[in-house]
Amino acid sequence: MDGTREREISGMTMRIDRTLCIGSGNCTNIAPEVFVIKEDNIVDFQDQTPDIEEGRLEEAAAICPVDALILEDENGEQIVP
Repeated sequence: MDGTREREISGMTMRIDRTLCIGSGNCTNIAPEVFVIKEDNIVDFQDQTPDIEEGRLEEAAAICPVDALILEDENGEQIVP
């Protein structure tokens, strides 16, 4: 399994730590246009990720039960977790 994925979305940086992910799918329920559960039952980014509301990105990261999603603002300050 690949380790970390990172993508800029809506001016913020979203990072996925795939080594922590347990595939709960909570993030895909909040932001399905950004996240997808892959064949290995671990979350990844969709091929194309549109800008979405900052609050939805924060909620998707905050709802992760194992803190596998890390969100940073445009200054590199960690917002979630």
